[in-house]
Amino acid sequence: MIHLLAEEASSGNPTINISIFIAFVAITMGVVIRANKKNASASEFFTAGGGFSGPQNGIAISGDYLSAASFLGIAGAVAVYGYDGFLYSIGFLVAWLVALLLVAELLRNTGRFTMADVLSFRLHERPVRMAAAISTLVVSLFYLLAQMAGAGGLVALLLDIHDRTGQSIVIAVVGVVMVAYVLIGGMKGTTWVQIIKAVLLIIGAAAMTFWVIAKFGFNISDILGGAQQAMHDSSTEAVQNRDVLAPGAQYGGSLTSQVNFISLGLALVLGTAGLPHVLMRFYTVPTAREARRSVVWAITLIGLFYLFTLILGYGAAALVGPDKILNAAGKENAAAPLLALELGGTVLFGVISAVAFATILAVVAGLAITASASFAHDIYASVIKRGEASEDDQVRVSRQCIVVLGVLSIILGILANGQNIAFLVALAFAVAASANLPTIVYSLYWKRFNTRGALWSMYGGLASCIILIIFSPAVSGGPKAMIPDASFDWFPLSNPGIVTIPLAFILGIIGTLTSPDRGDPGVNAEMEVRSLTGVGAEGATAH
Repeated sequence: MIHLLAEEASSGNPTINISIFIAFVAITMGVVIRANKKNASASEFFTAGGGFSGPQNGIAISGDYLSAASFLGIAGAVAVYGYDGFLYSIGFLVAWLVALLLVAELLRNTGRFTMADVLSFRLHERPVRMAAAISTLVVSLFYLLAQMAGAGGLVALLLDIHDRTGQSIVIAVVGVVMVAYVLIGGMKGTTWVQIIKAVLLIIGAAAMTFWVIAKFGFNISDILGGAQQAMHDSSTEAVQNRDVLAPGAQYGGSLTSQVNFISLGLALVLGTAGLPHVLMRFYTVPTAREARRSVVWAITLIGLFYLFTLILGYGAAALVGPDKILNAAGKENAAAPLLALELGGTVLFGVISAVAFATILAVVAGLAITASASFAHDIYASVIKRGEASEDDQVRVSRQCIVVLGVLSIILGILANGQNIAFLVALAFAVAASANLPTIVYSLYWKRFNTRGALWSMYGGLASCIILIIFSPAVSGGPKAMIPDASFDWFPLSNPGIVTIPLAFILGIIGTLTSPDRGDPGVNAEMEVRSLTGVGAEGATAH
């Protein structure tokens, strides 16, 4: 009974599965090596010299954003929880409107390499850069955690490896390949990997969606009905008679569960505008107009993909069934690959699994270069070396940081193996929305905002979010927790966004109003002009 479909897939032709993945790695590695020829400066290494067009960057953003959580986690959540699982799709998509309307253009006009360039423009540089870099590293590690966890579950299906030791080895391999991508190609190579991966992912999801709809006679009502019937026929007690067409399957019932639902939605909608690896993408285009175009392209592609996840999730429930999904290695995360196996046999299974692997590789590469750039540019160059570090030194330190991040992400990915990755990414969104978004918004729109307000907001939002996550049901106190045998979950919500995001905004206000520092009027005016017009953005430096 256990791992039945995984065994069937491997006995079909595991060589096909791994060969497709190796082919992708070989082709993209060739692209990365080619891109390496033009990584002479820090600008080339960190932001590709601003040389990508809006459409190119929009496709790359969708490649960066459509992570393993989007493909594996959301499809699995819809397959098992139905309506409630689709909240992730809605939240992730609506979040782009916040990014487009509030930060995309102004951020591109004001900064140069990292989020801290904007925050430190008119605030005291060293403490603000340190806080922003710490926040960037923490958010990136949370996001890396989710991607690496997805790699473990996926390879269990792909190669029929069901023991944690084998899966841990594969997670390590993914980490090593990710490090190689970034060390060799920098942002330019990473961006091309993300573009290739985005095209493959969207084409693969579109083909599977069309196949599912065709299998039900192009009648979406029959797909929904089939999913509901599969729940009724399930032998798994937890999902028997679950109504997947109405809200409440995952977040219904108690008041705590409903508040958790609101908290999750808040984190998803506000988190994107605070994600460092997404914000950094706005620097890879030459103008603010191209930054806006890239977000529009990203919204279009991401919105289309999330519509696919609805069909894929319900299709997996109807055609594969919740029992086989929950009994497979990777549990909910296995829904999309198992649906591919059901539709097209081992060949389609291999293709879709390889695309999912490519998704993980591309996203972790983007996260690694963002985190390493923040450390090298903000902590090493600006804080430790006080602005005296050369561009070569920054690139060298960034490369060293990438190796350390790779090791950390491997260790954390092994610990988180088996968790629903959409849920893990939602925690990263909560941290980003709590630690980064209030300070970004205040810096761009509030002239009175000062250094104390920024530090209180960033450190307060970050610390409160991390503490509440540690003491939440996500970490201990239940069978789905990261540490299921422990019980120190005194905070009732799995996602703390509803508490920590407003708290960070409030701390920013209190910190600002209790400080006599009103900043330099000239610098404040310069930032306002630059953010609105883009004049002088190419030479953006902190004051």
